[in-house]
Amino acid sequence: MKPHNHRIRTLVQCALFAALLVISAWIQIPGAVPFTLQTMAVCVTAGVLGTAKGMASLLIYLGLGTIGLPVFSGFSGGIGALFGATGGFIMGFVLTVTVIGVGKRLFGRSKPALTLSMVLGVALCYVAGALWFAAVYAARGEALSVSAVLSACVLPFLLPECVKIATAVAITLRLWKIVER
Repeated sequence: MKPHNHRIRTLVQCALFAALLVISAWIQIPGAVPFTLQTMAVCVTAGVLGTAKGMASLLIYLGLGTIGLPVFSGFSGGIGALFGATGGFIMGFVLTVTVIGVGKRLFGRSKPALTLSMVLGVALCYVAGALWFAAVYAARGEALSVSAVLSACVLPFLLPECVKIATAVAITLRLWKIVER
């Protein structure tokens, strides 16, 4: 493939996966921490594109949201969304992409390696999100107990995350064949 064509293909891939991230944020069940398909989309993005292109897609998504476009959950946007109670989850996507991309590079593309990388990446996202959630409430003078934070941010999402990760693994394995043609 010519270098020019490779660059165009990379730009298109990054833009398409950024669009996937946007759409996944719009599909939601509201709550203190809304249930979205974002973690699944982040896992697929990193799994298919790897660290560099996956991060580029994520940065496009974050950039669009930061300048105010309604790309985050609940059709929100702006810097305030990043500094709100659930902003830590959005920023945690950076950790997720990194872990999955590095896992793919270090441990190969087997289903078990991909699954483990996605589980670890999503777990770090939840740690970042829960810590941020607690910090935002503490800054408001509403200190939350560990059990309250876990009840709001983690426990209701464990089973759905398992389903989303299994789905992301299946989609990623399928897309590898298509994207690498």
